[in-house]
Amino acid sequence: MAAEYGEELVESGAEDMPRVVAALAGILERVAERNDAAAAADLSPAPASAFRATTKPGISVRAYTARIARFAGCSPACYVVAYVYLDRFLRRGRRLALAVDSYSVHRLLITSVLAAVKFMDDICYNNAYFAKVGGISLVEMNYLEVDFLFGVGFDLNVTPETFGDYCAVLQSEMLFAEAPPAPPRLQYCCLPEDDAGANSGCSSQQQLAA
Repeated sequence: MAAEYGEELVESGAEDMPRVVAALAGILERVAERNDAAAAADLSPAPASAFRATTKPGISVRAYTARIARFAGCSPACYVVAYVYLDRFLRRGRRLALAVDSYSVHRLLITSVLAAVKFMDDICYNNAYFAKVGGISLVEMNYLEVDFLFGVGFDLNVTPETFGDYCAVLQSEMLFAEAPPAPPRLQYCCLPEDDAGANSGCSSQQQLAA
Protein backbone atom coordinates (compact mmCIF):
# COMPACT_ATOMS: atom_id res chain seq x y z
CA MET A 1 0.00 0.00 0.00
CA ALA A 2 2.78 2.43 0.92
CA ALA A 3 4.49 1.98 -2.42
CA GLU A 4 1.46 3.45 -4.15
CA TYR A 5 1.80 6.82 -2.42
CA GLY A 6 3.97 9.53 -3.91
CA GLU A 7 7.11 9.56 -1.78
CA GLU A 8 6.95 13.31 -1.33
CA LEU A 9 3.43 13.00 0.09
CA VAL A 10 3.74 10.09 2.51
CA GLU A 11 4.67 12.08 5.60
CA SER A 12 3.90 15.59 4.42
CA GLY A 13 1.27 17.83 5.87
CA ALA A 14 0.93 16.13 9.29
CA GLU A 15 1.80 19.34 11.10
CA ASP A 16 -0.83 21.31 9.16
CA MET A 17 -3.84 19.14 10.00
CA PRO A 18 -6.98 20.89 11.21
CA ARG A 19 -7.58 20.20 14.88
CA VAL A 20 -10.62 18.01 14.25
CA VAL A 21 -8.61 15.86 11.84
CA ALA A 22 -5.73 15.55 14.29
CA ALA A 23 -8.18 14.56 17.03
CA LEU A 24 -9.70 11.82 14.86
CA ALA A 25 -6.23 10.60 13.94
CA GLY A 26 -5.28 10.44 17.61
CA ILE A 27 -8.32 8.36 18.50
CA LEU A 28 -7.84 5.91 15.64
CA GLU A 29 -4.13 5.64 16.28
CA ARG A 30 -4.67 4.80 19.94
CA VAL A 31 -7.41 2.25 19.20
CA ALA A 32 -5.29 0.57 16.52
CA GLU A 33 -2.31 0.29 18.85
CA ARG A 34 -4.49 -1.20 21.58
CA ASN A 35 -6.01 -3.76 19.22
CA ASP A 36 -2.60 -4.61 17.79
CA ALA A 37 -1.43 -5.47 21.30
CA ALA A 38 -4.54 -7.56 21.95
CA ALA A 39 -4.11 -9.43 18.67
CA ALA A 40 -0.50 -10.25 19.53
CA ALA A 41 -1.74 -12.17 22.58
CA ASP A 42 -4.49 -13.93 20.62
CA LEU A 43 -3.31 -16.74 18.36
CA SER A 44 -6.63 -17.15 16.55
CA PRO A 45 -6.62 -15.89 12.95
CA ALA A 46 -8.25 -12.57 12.21
CA PRO A 47 -11.56 -12.74 10.32
CA ALA A 48 -11.38 -12.17 6.59
CA SER A 49 -12.54 -8.75 5.47
CA ALA A 50 -12.08 -6.50 2.47
CA PHE A 51 -10.97 -3.83 4.92
CA ARG A 52 -8.01 -5.88 6.18
CA ALA A 53 -4.80 -5.46 4.22
CA THR A 54 -2.52 -8.47 3.85
CA THR A 55 0.43 -6.46 5.18
CA LYS A 56 0.70 -3.43 7.41
CA PRO A 57 0.75 -0.21 5.38
CA GLY A 58 4.02 1.64 5.58
CA ILE A 59 2.40 4.94 6.48
CA SER A 60 1.32 5.94 9.97
CA VAL A 61 -2.31 6.60 10.83
CA ARG A 62 -1.52 10.24 11.54
CA ALA A 63 0.32 10.76 8.24
CA TYR A 64 -2.41 8.94 6.33
CA THR A 65 -5.08 11.12 7.91
CA ALA A 66 -3.04 14.22 7.10
CA ARG A 67 -2.77 13.06 3.50
CA ILE A 68 -6.54 12.70 3.24
CA ALA A 69 -7.06 16.12 4.82
CA ARG A 70 -4.60 17.69 2.40
CA PHE A 71 -5.89 16.19 -0.83
CA ALA A 72 -9.54 15.22 -0.30
CA GLY A 73 -10.67 18.83 -0.04
CA CYS A 74 -13.62 18.06 2.22
CA SER A 75 -15.09 20.22 4.96
CA PRO A 76 -14.12 19.73 8.63
CA ALA A 77 -17.66 18.52 9.37
CA CYS A 78 -17.02 15.54 7.10
CA TYR A 79 -14.49 14.14 9.56
CA VAL A 80 -17.02 14.27 12.38
CA VAL A 81 -19.58 12.51 10.19
CA ALA A 82 -16.95 9.99 9.06
CA TYR A 83 -16.34 9.21 12.74
CA VAL A 84 -20.08 8.64 13.21
CA TYR A 85 -20.23 6.35 10.17
CA LEU A 86 -17.18 4.41 11.28
CA ASP A 87 -18.70 3.82 14.70
CA ARG A 88 -21.98 2.69 13.13
CA PHE A 89 -20.19 0.32 10.80
CA LEU A 90 -18.22 -1.32 13.59
CA ARG A 91 -21.19 -1.58 15.96
CA ARG A 92 -23.43 -3.18 13.35
CA GLY A 93 -20.68 -5.48 12.16
CA ARG A 94 -19.75 -6.93 15.54
CA ARG A 95 -20.68 -10.38 14.33
CA LEU A 96 -17.78 -10.08 11.90
CA ALA A 97 -15.44 -9.10 14.74
CA LEU A 98 -13.59 -6.60 12.56
CA ALA A 99 -11.15 -4.70 14.74
CA VAL A 100 -9.64 -1.32 14.01
CA ASP A 101 -5.97 -2.24 13.89
CA SER A 102 -2.91 -1.50 11.78
CA TYR A 103 -4.22 -3.75 9.02
CA SER A 104 -7.70 -2.22 8.72
CA VAL A 105 -7.61 1.36 9.99
CA HIS A 106 -6.41 2.96 6.75
CA ARG A 107 -9.11 1.42 4.54
CA LEU A 108 -11.81 2.07 7.10
CA LEU A 109 -10.75 5.70 7.32
CA ILE A 110 -10.60 6.47 3.60
CA THR A 111 -13.95 4.73 3.02
CA SER A 112 -15.74 6.48 5.87
CA VAL A 113 -14.44 9.86 4.68
CA LEU A 114 -15.56 9.08 1.12
CA ALA A 115 -19.06 8.25 2.34
CA ALA A 116 -19.17 11.37 4.49
CA VAL A 117 -18.00 13.78 1.81
CA LYS A 118 -20.53 12.46 -0.69
CA PHE A 119 -23.34 12.94 1.82
CA MET A 120 -22.21 16.26 3.29
CA ASP A 121 -20.50 18.32 0.59
CA ASP A 122 -22.04 19.70 -2.58
CA ILE A 123 -18.86 19.20 -4.58
CA CYS A 124 -16.43 16.32 -4.10
CA TYR A 125 -13.85 14.28 -5.96
CA ASN A 126 -14.78 10.98 -7.58
CA ASN A 127 -13.82 7.49 -6.44
CA ALA A 128 -10.82 7.32 -8.75
CA TYR A 129 -9.34 10.36 -7.05
CA PHE A 130 -10.06 9.03 -3.57
CA ALA A 131 -8.50 5.70 -4.52
CA LYS A 132 -5.32 7.52 -5.51
CA VAL A 133 -5.31 9.51 -2.28
CA GLY A 134 -5.87 6.33 -0.29
CA GLY A 135 -3.22 4.31 -2.09
CA ILE A 136 -5.61 1.61 -3.32
CA SER A 137 -7.02 0.65 -6.70
CA LEU A 138 -10.29 2.02 -8.04
CA VAL A 139 -11.77 -1.49 -7.98
CA GLU A 140 -10.94 -1.78 -4.28
CA MET A 141 -12.31 1.68 -3.54
CA ASN A 142 -15.60 0.91 -5.25
CA TYR A 143 -15.94 -2.42 -3.46
CA LEU A 144 -15.09 -0.94 -0.06
CA GLU A 145 -17.64 1.82 -0.55
CA VAL A 146 -20.44 -0.63 -1.32
CA ASP A 147 -19.44 -2.93 1.54
CA PHE A 148 -19.34 0.02 3.91
CA LEU A 149 -22.76 1.32 2.85
CA PHE A 150 -24.33 -2.08 3.38
CA GLY A 151 -22.49 -2.30 6.70
CA VAL A 152 -24.14 0.87 7.99
CA GLY A 153 -27.48 -0.17 6.51
CA PHE A 154 -27.40 2.89 4.24
CA ASP A 155 -28.12 4.92 7.36
CA LEU A 156 -26.19 8.07 6.49
CA ASN A 157 -28.33 10.67 8.20
CA VAL A 158 -26.75 12.27 11.26
CA THR A 159 -28.95 14.25 13.62
CA PRO A 160 -27.68 17.49 15.16
CA GLU A 161 -27.68 15.76 18.56
CA THR A 162 -25.52 12.89 17.32
CA PHE A 163 -23.21 15.31 15.53
CA GLY A 164 -22.82 17.27 18.76
CA ASP A 165 -22.08 14.13 20.78
CA TYR A 166 -19.26 13.09 18.46
CA CYS A 167 -17.96 16.65 18.34
CA ALA A 168 -17.72 16.51 22.13
CA VAL A 169 -15.64 13.33 21.95
CA LEU A 170 -13.30 14.91 19.43
CA GLN A 171 -13.12 18.07 21.53
CA SER A 172 -12.06 15.99 24.53
CA GLU A 173 -9.37 14.39 22.39
CA MET A 174 -8.15 17.85 21.34
CA LEU A 175 -7.88 18.96 24.96
CA PHE A 176 -6.09 15.74 25.88
CA ALA A 177 -3.60 16.14 23.03
CA GLU A 178 -2.95 19.80 23.78
CA ALA A 179 -2.60 19.42 27.56
CA PRO A 180 0.95 20.09 28.79
CA PRO A 181 2.74 16.96 29.99
CA ALA A 182 2.82 16.39 33.72
CA PRO A 183 6.18 17.25 35.31
CA PRO A 184 8.33 14.22 36.03
CA ARG A 185 8.22 12.90 39.56
CA LEU A 186 11.02 10.92 41.13
CA GLN A 187 10.11 7.42 42.22
CA TYR A 188 12.25 5.10 44.29
CA CYS A 189 12.45 1.40 44.89
CA CYS A 190 13.78 -0.09 48.12
CA LEU A 191 15.24 -3.58 48.26
CA PRO A 192 13.98 -5.68 51.22
CA GLU A 193 17.43 -6.95 52.20
CA ASP A 194 17.58 -4.95 55.41
CA ASP A 195 14.05 -4.39 56.70
CA ALA A 196 14.95 -1.69 59.20
CA GLY A 197 17.23 0.19 56.86
CA ALA A 198 14.92 -0.29 53.93
CA ASN A 199 11.90 1.00 55.78
CA SER A 200 13.68 4.09 57.08
CA GLY A 201 15.20 4.69 53.66
CA CYS A 202 11.84 4.37 51.98
CA SER A 203 10.28 6.80 54.40
CA SER A 204 12.86 9.49 53.79
CA GLN A 205 12.87 8.93 50.05
CA GLN A 206 9.10 9.16 49.82
CA GLN A 207 9.20 12.45 51.67
CA LEU A 208 11.77 13.79 49.22
CA ALA A 209 9.68 12.65 46.28
CA ALA A 210 6.43 14.11 47.60
